[in-house]
Order: sequence, then C-alpha cells, then structure tokens
Amino acid sequence: MGYKIQKTTENINWLKVSELLSYFGLSDLDAETQQKVFERSYAVVFLFEDEELIGFGRAISDGICQAAIYNIALDERYQGKGLGKKIIDELIEQVKQCNIILYTHPKTIEFYEKLGFSKMKTGMAMYNKDHLEELKNMGFI
Repeated sequence: MGYKIQKTTENINWLKVSELLSYFGLSDLDAETQQKVFERSYAVVFLFEDEELIGFGRAISDGICQAAIYNIALDERYQGKGLGKKIIDELIEQVKQCNIILYTHPKTIEFYEKLGFSKMKTGMAMYNKDHLEELKNMGFI
C-alpha cells in the first residue's frame, strides 16, 4: 500500500470530500462548496492510497502568528494506522510559526490531546442560528 500526500487542491474528488465530511457530521456542504472552502484555505493536505482519496484536512491562517485547523477526516477503514496523525503533522508543518487552534468533533478530543493539543478555557464561538440545535445535540456546545 502506497500512501501519498498532496498539498494542493488539483485533481481532487470533491464529492468524496463532501461525503466524508458529511459522514462524520463535520459539514453538510455540497462538493462545489467544499472545493471553494479548501481552495480558499491557507494550507491543505490530501492523503491518498494509490489513487484513492482516503483523508484530508485544512488550515486557515494569516501565515504569521495565528492558524486554525479544520475539516480533518479519514476514511474509517484507515483509522488507527497513524494516518490521521500524518495529516495533522503535515498541516502543522505548513503553519509551524503560528499558534494553532483546532476545531474538532467532541468524539475526537482525546485523539488531539495525544497529539499535543490542549483544551482551551477561553474559547468562544458564534454559530449560525440555523445550526445551533444540531450542534447542541452533537455535543459541540
């Protein structure tokens, strides 16, 4: 099995991106919108096994001192093999000069703590009111 990292948005199966994010409850945006989201990000990482997209993530940043990591998703068949860590490491490398915050699903907090992230006591968010109830039910707030 050959894994390949790609740090550009060229030749990406955006439907697969949309489906994986939706499956994990991270986003309900369609493929076309996901393409815009990733293309407008500061850093992106896509992970392939042979030619199949199996995982990805992105970061937004000013490129100087602040960055935030979003939309980390890895096909369930590949979890537990260190590949999620590989995606995170590749993103961190692209924003290593910055303080990094991470937005994640409540179920994955332990994973990120093992990678060195800490819970914040002062984190705040203002969510779109159309999504408030769903985010409460999922344990985000």
